Order: sequence, then C-alpha cells, then structure tokens
Amino acid sequence: MTVFLQIINSCISSLPVIIGWLLDRLFGDPVSLPHPIVWFGKAIAAFEHRLNRGRHRKLKGGFTALFLIAAAWAATCLLLLATTQLDSWLALTMQAILVFYCLAGTTLVREVRQVFVVLDQSLEKGRLQVARIVGRDTTQLTDNEVRKAALETLAENLSDGVVAPLFWLCLLGVPGMVMYKMINTLDSMIAYRTARFKDFGCVAAVIDDVANFLPARLTALLMLLVVGRWQLLPFVWRNARNHLSPNSGYPEAALAGVLDCRFGGGHTYFNEYVEKPYIGTRERRLTIADAQVAIRINRRVEVVMILLSAAVVACISRYM
Repeated sequence: MTVFLQIINSCISSLPVIIGWLLDRLFGDPVSLPHPIVWFGKAIAAFEHRLNRGRHRKLKGGFTALFLIAAAWAATCLLLLATTQLDSWLALTMQAILVFYCLAGTTLVREVRQVFVVLDQSLEKGRLQVARIVGRDTTQLTDNEVRKAALETLAENLSDGVVAPLFWLCLLGVPGMVMYKMINTLDSMIAYRTARFKDFGCVAAVIDDVANFLPARLTALLMLLVVGRWQLLPFVWRNARNHLSPNSGYPEAALAGVLDCRFGGGHTYFNEYVEKPYIGTRERRLTIADAQVAIRINRRVEVVMILLSAAVVACISRYM
C-alpha cells in the first residue's frame, strides 16, 4: 500500500509538467493575460537604459544579468513556498501555470506557419510577419531569406523555448525553469555583437551559452531521433560549428540536414551588418512543405521531452 501511495504521489508531482504543456498547446502565449516574460523584458530594458552608458559597461552589464537571474530564482522560490504553505494543490496549480508561461512552442509554430501563408500574398507581408520573431532587419530580405529566417528561428526556439526550459526544470525544478527564461530573455535583448551591446551584454551572452550548452545538443539529437536520421550526425556536428553561437547551430544544423537546405549567411542587426557563415551546402527555395516537416519535428520533440521530463520529476519526487 505504501509503494502504491508513493507511485500516486510521484504521478501527481509530474502533473504540472503535463498540464503546463497542454495549456501551451491549447492557447500559446496568453496575449490578454499578464506574462512574466514581458515583466522580465521591462526590467531588463529599465536596467539597460540606466546603466548601458559611460564607463565600466561590462561590469554594469554583468551586475544586471546576475542580479536579475538571482531575482527570478528567488521570487519563484518564495512564491512556491507561500503557495505550498497555503495548500498543496494550490502549489501544484501555480507550478502548472509557471510551466505554461515558460514554454514557448505553440506560439512560434503559429507565427512560422503564418509567415509562409502571407508570403503567398506578398513579400512585404512576409517580411513584416517574420520581423515579429527574428532580431535581424527584415526590410531587405528576399522571399527565400524570409523563409529561411522563419525556419532557423523555429529550430532555435525548439531548444530555447521547449527543450532547455524542461532540461532546467528537471535539474532545478520550476525555479530553475523560470531562472532559465530570465537568462534567455537577457540573451535575446542585450547579447548582441553590436557597438551598443557588445560590452553590456557580454556576461549575459556567456551565461546563456553555458545554460544552453547541453540542451542545444540534446535538441539536435532528439530531432534526429524523431525522424530516424542518425546518419546525419556527422553533418550536424560538422555544420553546427559554423554558427557564431556555440549552441544555436546544433538545432539549425539538424533541421538543415533533414530538409537538405542551407541556413545562415550575414544579416543586419540594429543597423549593423553581421557576417555569418553558412550551415549546410545546398541552396534551394524553401516551400510550405518544408515548414510542415519542420513543424512536425518540433511537435514530436516536444512530446518526447515532455514525457522524459514528467518521468524525471516523478522519479525525483519518489526517491527524495
């Protein structure tokens, strides 16, 4: 009977992971509700506006990154502690909500699908649509560059928006997941190699590289697993190193290998041109069929990672 109760308790402990993911699949990012990631962005912007000037920008940027990461961790721990003391089911509900907020698979899939839809209407609409999900200047992109930008972002977001948050959930619980989202938000806002951000955002960039080192490689492996294309491993490991990021190249190379296409190349960021090497060798026109394949891969990897995470959380709960 005791073993049975332990199993039940373990299953209950994994419910927030499953429920949070199902909420993301159903609703995506809740536009009409307050969103912690939006609050993260506002806090980062406020610090950057006040501190990214004058001397010692690296020091001030490092302080900003470390302070906000620690604050995200501490605030989540305090919130979960308070809800646990009130009611255990309330604590589980809060965990599910936080998992929901930290996962970002569904919204980007919708955005990428929409890029390919509006491109059939006009190039200008495609440029405007893809600008919603990429940091580069999209005003001069060609039709195929818009398509590539969308699929590159989809592959990278599979790691940043799904696999990595769940990876840190398994290691450090829900506070670790929230902490990772702050790290990732810092990277997306200030970790650019431009004159404005190269000093202020350098510490945030290093922290993000460390946080994503294992998840990015795990993402690439899972992508090959769900399509059964292990023969692409040498291609992925060889081409991933062509990316300026030590991590983003892995999921992008995996998708480039599956689609037999070429990603990468230089683009403009914040009015500065950044030269980037290519990932893959075959330059070809991408189609809606390629987007559909990429989306199926994303969805399958999501399911595998959710099941793995739920199993890990249940095992930790049982043996702690």
